[in-house]
Amino acid sequence: MGPRGSGPSRPRVRTQRQAIRPRCAARTSKGIVVAQGDQYFLGYRRAEQERLQRQAQELAHEARSLFDQIGVRPGARVVEIGCGPRGCLDLLSERVGPTGSVVGVERSEEAVDLARRFAADHNLANVQVLNGDARASGLPRSTFDLATARLVLVNVPRPADVVAEMVGLTRPGGVVALHEADWTPHVCDPPLPAWDRLFEMLVTYSTMNGIDLFVGRKVPRMLREAGLVDIRVNALIHVYPPGHGRRTIFLEFVENLRDRLLDQKLIENGELTELLGHLRRHLDDPGTLVVSHMFFQSWARKPG
Repeated sequence: MGPRGSGPSRPRVRTQRQAIRPRCAARTSKGIVVAQGDQYFLGYRRAEQERLQRQAQELAHEARSLFDQIGVRPGARVVEIGCGPRGCLDLLSERVGPTGSVVGVERSEEAVDLARRFAADHNLANVQVLNGDARASGLPRSTFDLATARLVLVNVPRPADVVAEMVGLTRPGGVVALHEADWTPHVCDPPLPAWDRLFEMLVTYSTMNGIDLFVGRKVPRMLREAGLVDIRVNALIHVYPPGHGRRTIFLEFVENLRDRLLDQKLIENGELTELLGHLRRHLDDPGTLVVSHMFFQSWARKPG
């Protein structure tokens, strides 16, 4: 996938901070203020930002493989939607080189600050990070050679709107690429009642908040319905052995959501604490098999 046009350019954008500032806020059971209507599945706790930074390193080899297959070349203009505190910004920066440009779009102001610091610390001069909405980025239409996102659709309501925005940002002949999760195969063995209870609770919570934990399998269809062609798909699944950085990811997800689960009265604090204890001990047992989510890398071309 090569660039169209000559030389790097910084897309002009509308004022982002005003566009996404929440209208009101709510206070959780621990006094933490969160925006009403901000339904990012895993929240914006500092622990989540740290997990996302680790995730960028853990999934880097899969991202490189995807970009190899797409053919991201020097001079390309790329936008990463929901880049978080790092995302694939460094990998994309390296591939497009000094004649290309990378724009990261992220809703969390804290994550934007972290991503900008990461870009500065690593001398990513061709990277720009903007505070914006994945469904209405404010970026110029039909500008980018590649619009990409990783593990965004599975964490937000109305994922089709995010796909529509990505298609709108991509030039004719450009590519839209997503790396998304499907929670179906995320299991452990021996089975654990605490795992099943917590899994069921997260599905209930996500459904209440308009989030689809099984969206990964649907992405190819979403790309087709958005008018894209030449759809390709990779399916990835892993086993997380003892010591693997993602072995405890389910536990981390529940802990990130603890306040929200309690605020929405899906469980009592005592029961949640007990279940988390059972889960932690099960994951610490080297005899426990932990299977990852199913990950779908799906990409397609915009006609033209």
